[in-house]
Amino acid sequence: MTLCTPARTTNRPRVQRPHSPPGGPRRFRIAGADLSASVAVFLIALPLSLGIALATGAPLQSGLVAAAVGGLIAGRFGGSPLQVSGPAAGLTVVTAELIRLYGWRTTCAITVLAGLVQLGLSALRVARSALAVSPAIVHGMLAGIGATIALAQLHIVLGGTPQSSAVDNALGLPAQLAHAQPAALGISALTVAALLCWPRLPGRAGRLVRKVPAALVAVAGATAVAALAGLAVPRVDLPSWSSHALPGLPEGPVLGIAAGVLTITLVTSVQSLLSAVAVDKLIAARPDHGKGVPRSRLDRELAGQGAANVVSGALGGLPVAGVAVRSVANVSAGAVSRASTMLHGLWIVLAALLLVPVLDLIPLPALAALVMVVGLQMVSITHIRTVTRHREVVVYAVTLSGVVLVGILEGVALGVGVAIAVALHRLARTRITREERDGRQLLHVRGQLTFLAVPRLSRALHQLPHGSDVVVELDGSFMDHAAYETLSDWTAGHLAHGGTVETTGPSGARIAEPAPTTASAGHSCCRPWTPWHNHQCGERPTERTESETPERATGLHLASGIGKFQRNTAPLVRDELARLAREGQTPSQLFLTCADSRLVTSMITSSGPGDLFTVRNVGNLVPLPGEESGDDSVAAAIEYAVDVLRVASITVCGHSGCGAMQALLNAGPDDPPTPLRRWLRHGRPSLERMASRRHAWARISGRLPADAVEQLCLTNVVQQLEHLRAYEPVARRLAEGSLTLHGVYFHVGEAQAYLLSGTDEVHSYDDVFTQVMPTGALEPARAS
Repeated sequence: MTLCTPARTTNRPRVQRPHSPPGGPRRFRIAGADLSASVAVFLIALPLSLGIALATGAPLQSGLVAAAVGGLIAGRFGGSPLQVSGPAAGLTVVTAELIRLYGWRTTCAITVLAGLVQLGLSALRVARSALAVSPAIVHGMLAGIGATIALAQLHIVLGGTPQSSAVDNALGLPAQLAHAQPAALGISALTVAALLCWPRLPGRAGRLVRKVPAALVAVAGATAVAALAGLAVPRVDLPSWSSHALPGLPEGPVLGIAAGVLTITLVTSVQSLLSAVAVDKLIAARPDHGKGVPRSRLDRELAGQGAANVVSGALGGLPVAGVAVRSVANVSAGAVSRASTMLHGLWIVLAALLLVPVLDLIPLPALAALVMVVGLQMVSITHIRTVTRHREVVVYAVTLSGVVLVGILEGVALGVGVAIAVALHRLARTRITREERDGRQLLHVRGQLTFLAVPRLSRALHQLPHGSDVVVELDGSFMDHAAYETLSDWTAGHLAHGGTVETTGPSGARIAEPAPTTASAGHSCCRPWTPWHNHQCGERPTERTESETPERATGLHLASGIGKFQRNTAPLVRDELARLAREGQTPSQLFLTCADSRLVTSMITSSGPGDLFTVRNVGNLVPLPGEESGDDSVAAAIEYAVDVLRVASITVCGHSGCGAMQALLNAGPDDPPTPLRRWLRHGRPSLERMASRRHAWARISGRLPADAVEQLCLTNVVQQLEHLRAYEPVARRLAEGSLTLHGVYFHVGEAQAYLLSGTDEVHSYDDVFTQVMPTGALEPARAS
C-alpha cells in the first residue's frame, strides 16, 4: 500500500524507525534522584556481591567485577533502564557446581559463551518466549535455589564448611550444630537480627534511619563488633588485583561444558526478563506513575545481559543477571534514568580500588548470614499462595524439589513436564451429568469439550429420551471440531424426532445451538457467525430487477430489516426497553469510537440497550478543549456523560485500516481545506506523537505494528486518551477516583480486540495493547 506520492512534498513529521536512536549531539546530565538512588543501590550491592562470591567459592573480587560490569555494561546497553544487574543469588548454585567440576578459569569461559548465546537469542528476538514459562516453574526454581543457598550458608554461619550438594548439607547439619563455633554464630546472629529488625524500626526516627539499607547496617555492625571485641572469625581477604584470575580455554567434556552454558543462559535470561517485567510494574505503581521512564524492551535487555556476561567472564567476574533486590531499591529511591544504574557500577569500581583495607575487615560469617537470609526470602509465601490459588502447587513443589535434589536444569525440566501433564489433565477433564428438572432433560457439561470427551458426550446424549425437551448447559470455554460435530449431528436427529434442544452457557443465558449438518434438518439461520451483509433470514435472496433503482433496493432492505426487528427482536427486548423508558438511561461508560461501518460496538462489547453512551466520529478523535472551531459535539457529549450521566469509565476505541489515519499520513500542505481535512487536524498530535523521539512506539501484543497505518491507529488511541484528560469534568472525576479511562484497538481482519495496558491509573499508559482472550480475562484462567 502506498502511503505517500513521490511527487508531493509534505511538511509532516518524518516517521522514525521504531526505537531508533535520536540523532544530534546530546548532553549527559545526571538528575539528583539518580545520584541518590545510585548511592543507595551501591550500599546494598557491595556486601551482597561479596557474599554471593563467597557462597559460590569464587575469588571475592569476582563479585565486585560482576557488580561493576552489570552496572556499567548492562545498565548502558540493556532495555530496562531502572533494572540493576550484577551477581545474583539465583546463580549461586550453578556457579558453585561449575567451579567444583571445571575450576574457576573454565567457569569464566563458560560465562563468556553464555553471554554470546544470549546475544544470539536477542538477535533472533525470542526474549518474550521466555515469559511463556509457567510462573509456578519460575517461582519453584527460585525457591529451590534459595533453599539450596540457605542450607549451604548455614554451615558457614555455624563456623563450618558447606558440602557440594544440598542433600549432603542437610545430612551434615546435625553434626555441624553439635560443633558450632560461638564467635561465628554470634556474628551471624547479630547480622540476621539487624537485617530483620532494621526495616521495622518504629516512629519518625525509624523512618529516617530506615533510609540506610539494612544490608549495609547489618554487615557494618557485625564488622564493628567483631573488630572491637577482637573475635577470631575468618574475614574477607581480597588478594591483589595483579594476581586476579582471568578466563582460560574451556577444559572438560564437551557435553558438560555445553550443559553449563545452557544452564547459565537459561537462568540468567529468565531471571533478568522476569525481573524487567516486575520493574515495569513497580515503576507504574510509583506516585509519578513512571512518567518519562520508558517500558522495558526485552530483546534489548537480553542483549545487554549477554554483553555484560561476555565482559564479566572475560574480566574474571561472576555471571551477571538482573537482580530484583537492587532493582526494587533503585525504583523505590526514585531513579528516573539508567544513569543511576551506571553510577552504582562506577561506585563499585572505586570501592574495589580504594576501599580494600576496609573490605578486608568484614567477617565471612556476616556475609554468609546475609546471603542465607536472601536465600530464605526467595522462598516467597506470596508466590506459594498464588500458585495454590491457581492450582499449580504440584508444579511448584516438583520444580523446587527437583532443583534441590537433582539440579537446576533437571528441576526445571521436571517442572515443565509436570506443567504439561497438568494442562493435559485439565483439558481432558470433562464432567458430564444429567438430571430432570421441570419436565426437561438437563445435560450439564463442565470443562473443555475435546475429542477425548466425545465418547462420554455421545453416550450421555443418546441416553436422553427421543422427543424430549433438552437443555444442554456448556460450562467451558473451548469446543473442538470433533465435539462440535457430535453435538451438531445429535441435535439434528433429536429435532427430527420431535424434540427440542436449547444450548445455554454456565449462567443459563441461551446461546446458538450447533447448526445441523444434514439437509433434512433445515437451514440454520441467524447464528452468531452468519454473514449479515444483505442477509435475508429464512428467505431466498433474489436478484434486483432492472426496474428497481438502487434507492428502491436500499429502501426495501431497510423496510425488511425493520420488519424483522418488529417480528423477531422486539418481543424479546420490549420489557427491557420499557423499563429504560420509565427509569431513564444509566449507561456505565462513554464509548468513543470511529464512524467506520465495520465497527459494531454492541458486538465487540457484548452490550445491549442502556449499557453504552456511544459517540462516533471520523477517526475516533477527541479535540482539545477550545479547538473545536464551532463543532462542540464531542465536548458536549463528554460533559453530558461525565457530569449528567455520571459514567464510571470512558473508552476510546480505534480499529485497523482506519481511513482517517490513512488520510492523515497522506495529507499534504496543498490539500484543499475540505470539511474532512479541517476535522482531521485534530489528529495531527497523534502523528507528531508517533514521530516523537520522546515516546516509544506503541506495540500490539508484544509485536511492533505491521505498517505505519497500524502504528498511527494505535498511537491515536493513546493520544486521544491524553486529550480527554484536558477536559475539566474528566480531570475532576479522575482526581476523585470515580472515573477510569480505557483504550481499545479492534483488528477488523482478525476479529480480535486489544486492551491498552495500564489505563486504570492516571498517566500510566504503557503504549502496549494486550490481546483480550476469549475467557475475558488477561490473567491465566483457573482450572475448573
